[in-house]
Amino acid sequence: MTHLLQKVAAGLLLAGSLSGPAMAQDGMTIGLLVPTSGSEATYGQDMANAAELAVEEINAAGGILGQQVSTIVGDDACDPQQSVNAASKLASSGVVGVVGGYCSGATLPTLKIFADANIPFVITAANSTQLIPANSGNAFMINSTGNDQVAKALEFFNSKNINTLAIVDQGDAYSQDLANLTKQRWEESGKTVATTETVNKGEQDYSAVVTAIRSANPDAVFWTAYYADGGLLIRQLRQAGYQGLIAVGDGSNSPELFNIAGSAAEGVIAFSNPTAEFLPNAKSFVDSYTAKFGNAPGPYAPLTYDGTKLLAAAIEEAGSTDAAAIVEALKKANFTDGLAGDISFTEENTLARSNFIVLEGKGGAWALAE
Repeated sequence: MTHLLQKVAAGLLLAGSLSGPAMAQDGMTIGLLVPTSGSEATYGQDMANAAELAVEEINAAGGILGQQVSTIVGDDACDPQQSVNAASKLASSGVVGVVGGYCSGATLPTLKIFADANIPFVITAANSTQLIPANSGNAFMINSTGNDQVAKALEFFNSKNINTLAIVDQGDAYSQDLANLTKQRWEESGKTVATTETVNKGEQDYSAVVTAIRSANPDAVFWTAYYADGGLLIRQLRQAGYQGLIAVGDGSNSPELFNIAGSAAEGVIAFSNPTAEFLPNAKSFVDSYTAKFGNAPGPYAPLTYDGTKLLAAAIEEAGSTDAAAIVEALKKANFTDGLAGDISFTEENTLARSNFIVLEGKGGAWALAE
């Protein structure tokens, strides 16, 4: 993207719109559906940066089918209504495919839009199981689903002899799905859910929830929503004297959690997709990303980078930009060049393996849990 187009893109992104023309002359355009405004904007910008880096490398290697590639960003703001507007604009812009999808609740209503427009969609972060039945066959999830996350969470809880659990969600497609799956599997295993709580996004005072949790006195608390609010809850739980284990889902695996929760994040467990610092093949990516953008890549940068490269490989395999051919190539994908590991798909177009790892807050940063 030229310096001029970057300036135009930045201005339009601030307005929650789209960046650049739909199709570059003698080239093709990939759409990016990410939140670049709102509470999850840090994640979204990081994903957009990773896709931009992947496209630069693709173009340096000759492009796709001999054509140079550009990107166009739709800001979904992690909001279902805004995501519909962003997806509709992307669908009408002539993109050959879309990469992204962070918040499951915002991604869910876009599935029909992209299906109706016959646009392949590589979902790089959103992983609610609610996305699976809503998929018309053109969308592909390269982050493991909530089923895999729950399996990893229960394995860890059992290893720590946790018997009673409090589960807190925010009522959205991602966090409620993860909460419901956890409750179901936990109780099926013969364990006890001491309390379930649903809070509103953006709350500042969690005293009522903290009181309910302390009254139930669970061995562990599992926050299934996003880091911006999770950090506040963690801090208020510890300030109120709760001493049990605190765990968070992959929506809270951001390093920003430590800035919000402070020292209360020490010892917090995160069930996470593989992030760059724990991927042996990601060093060159981290160096390139840091040099270009001035900061380290965030939690979903590797998956978004992989998703962009995967879409490019599928178009090359299809030998055209025909959507049906690209979808067929994705269905048969055996992508072995990913930073986060190999990518192939189940019959439901979900990642054919679990990619979850367990992290622990140590010294104000994430480390692999022992």
